[in-house]
Amino acid sequence: MSLAQVHYTSAAPGAEGSEGSAGRFTAVGAGVSSALLAEIEPLLRHELPGGVPDRPSDSELRSLPQAFTYAVLSDGSRLVARSAPVRDTGGGSDSASGSGPGSGSRQGIRFHAHAVHLPPGVPLPGDRLPVEAWRSPRWVSTTPAGAIPDPLTLPPGPTAVSEGLDDFAVSRGPWLAAVLADLRRASEAEAFDGRPVVLVERQCADVARWLGLASVTLPREGVERLTFTTYTRRPGSSASRVVGVLPEDAAAARAAGLRVHECAGQAPVAGTDDDVWATTAARIWRSRSPELFREARELPGEPFAAGPLAVTALCAGVALGPDGRAAAAGWAADRPYTLDAKRTGQLVEALTSPGIDDRTGPEFDAAGRLFGALEGRSPASVTAPLAAMLVTEAVRGGNGSLELPRRDAFVGPEGAEVAGRLGPEILTELADTVGSRSVARTVQLLRVARLLGVDGTDLLPGVVARLAPALLAEAAQEEVEGEDEGPESTPAFAPALLELLDEQFEVRTALLGALDRIAPQDPGAVARFLERVTLPFTGTQALPHLRMCAEVPGAMATLGGDRAAVWHRVLRAAGLSPFAEPLVLRTAVGLVWEDRAPTVEEARLLLDAATSDSHRAAGTWARLVDAALSASAAGTDEAAGLAHDLLRGYPTEIGGRERAGLLLLDLIRELRTGAPEPGWAERVRTLCARAEPVEPALRERAYAALVERLLAPDRPGAELYDFVHGDDPDLIAAYDRTARTEAVRTRLRTQPAYAADCFTVWTAHPHAGRTWPPVAAALLEEVLRPAVRAMAAEDVAEVEATVGRTGSSGRADAFRTWNRVSTLGRLGRRIAGRVRRG
Repeated sequence: MSLAQVHYTSAAPGAEGSEGSAGRFTAVGAGVSSALLAEIEPLLRHELPGGVPDRPSDSELRSLPQAFTYAVLSDGSRLVARSAPVRDTGGGSDSASGSGPGSGSRQGIRFHAHAVHLPPGVPLPGDRLPVEAWRSPRWVSTTPAGAIPDPLTLPPGPTAVSEGLDDFAVSRGPWLAAVLADLRRASEAEAFDGRPVVLVERQCADVARWLGLASVTLPREGVERLTFTTYTRRPGSSASRVVGVLPEDAAAARAAGLRVHECAGQAPVAGTDDDVWATTAARIWRSRSPELFREARELPGEPFAAGPLAVTALCAGVALGPDGRAAAAGWAADRPYTLDAKRTGQLVEALTSPGIDDRTGPEFDAAGRLFGALEGRSPASVTAPLAAMLVTEAVRGGNGSLELPRRDAFVGPEGAEVAGRLGPEILTELADTVGSRSVARTVQLLRVARLLGVDGTDLLPGVVARLAPALLAEAAQEEVEGEDEGPESTPAFAPALLELLDEQFEVRTALLGALDRIAPQDPGAVARFLERVTLPFTGTQALPHLRMCAEVPGAMATLGGDRAAVWHRVLRAAGLSPFAEPLVLRTAVGLVWEDRAPTVEEARLLLDAATSDSHRAAGTWARLVDAALSASAAGTDEAAGLAHDLLRGYPTEIGGRERAGLLLLDLIRELRTGAPEPGWAERVRTLCARAEPVEPALRERAYAALVERLLAPDRPGAELYDFVHGDDPDLIAAYDRTARTEAVRTRLRTQPAYAADCFTVWTAHPHAGRTWPPVAAALLEEVLRPAVRAMAAEDVAEVEATVGRTGSSGRADAFRTWNRVSTLGRLGRRIAGRVRRG
């Protein structure tokens, strides 16, 4: 069908900067409404660059920029237009009014715009893309004769838009990937944010060539959304998705915050582009193979997925980077039936080329998945290079997460060749017991050794002895570094480790045995490890400690805070008696009381559960000591009894401050219930010093037990004498506090004999050091005197008589004098009161 055309021309140039500021439609085809003309006019205006002479030569005129534009109008119709500078002759239908012959205007430059209007749903002739009209010879620079021209057709030009694009793409190699990525984003239906992509070129034709590259690279629906103009002075106000500007306007585009590609300047510094589709497309253009874009679109996948494009490129011999190769391998792994045998072989050959030296971990992972997808579906001759590459990387590259092929992938001469090349390297590294080697690395080497049939039996004990503690250390480190993932997160090496144990019985047996031997030393670490990694130890191996470590989480969850019940259940899981294997005691105690000491009751249970020899062999006697010393602060009498039994059961094992603390507890027991050895006060002082840093509560309990015994009427006089003359301020202060308690005051008021005894003691040593005399005097006045005042006369007389019997007549006189002073004091206070009342 014929397409309506529009012609628009500018006025002759006036003052500087007036170009493009005024113009008029000189011809409008049928069907273009005035409303559309108002929308079209801004799209057709043309502003010349700065510095253009008033009377340019023909060559200068031809070098001026032309704007080739493709726009979508508000009613869904489209416009394809070319605006070009032309020489103003001062007359003709294209001249502005008032500039005809004889007007006196000088010759200059104006522009003429020729546009084709495409109604909604109507394509260009031949169903060509808008950019393909760029080279059409039907674009004219003057308005056809007649006011309104007949509708004209606009056939595509005689040469395809792709002519010369290969050379152009190669010349723009440094910018290709970035520009193609932005053109793709600009072509997406929902991606355009109203800010155009700006292409800076010295020639507007080169902007059109960029659009030609896009028309070949992008799907048709994207190209049709890609509105553009090859030249503008005002990119910030353009409604097009892609605009071209001259270098002189690049700074303004950047200042407007637009995405600017300055392709006319110095090449950008090479960097990492994470848009794999764009980098792959750029490599295809630089390889002069644009036909591959059409082939890639025939493969399944998203329109801009890198996989189909990368596969097509590799099969055609186009070299790609590691990201492109990984994308190709991953895509093929997900669709192993898509490619025929020929293209599968081409892809594998490209991926395993010996000339590639920049492979990455993600690329190897993708290659491993591809091998797994092709194995059993493709001949061994096709998959063998992939298998060889994977195991070589596993040994030499240290990729511990690599998915390895199965053992039957290396039968025949290919396997022998790889084993001969890699076997010595594997054995040398496994034999190294000095260097640093991660768990993943050790696991990978053991798996590859079996895969290639490399015999490392002699090295296995040393390898396992190093691997077992490394498992616990790395798992604990990962747990600390990834606390947000929770304690149940699986260590990174776990999947490969479990595969190793499933593949190699001898390794499983040796490693589980090593972990079982480690467990008594740090059962909590082993239990936490088993919560995160479920090791297969359900076979015939005894493994008592591992079984206990695996049992404790369930026991804790079921039995809650009943640690004694948990201990019994965990111990039963070992399947061994502590009498036969004392170390199960250590493991059980470490699991149940890992971060705390047992209570006295729990310690008594442990002590009675096995002989002292068993606890001695297991080292658990130390936990019982901790229990006794920890409980002593709480003031339990059971702690003293436990201390007595521990001192008797482990006389040579317990030493240092722990032994002093237990002896102090035992002395407290004897002071309260028995007859301790002489020298009570000195023993308390000595044991407290040896037990430093002693718990304050334990010291107070020892002082309290000592002074309570010294305040008893049946205490030996020698002990009291040593105490008083020892002049220890802390002990005497404890005596003073206890003497002032209500229990002592009650006994003084109700027991005349006890009051007599206290009077004798508190008056017997007036010159015993500096601490005792003031304390004794204060006790006489503040404790004993109130008690005697409260007694009946006969009780006071009994106190006096008792003092005389136990001391001397002088002591009885002293009491009478002391008591008389008290009586006179009371009598005097009564008389004074009566006088005041009178």
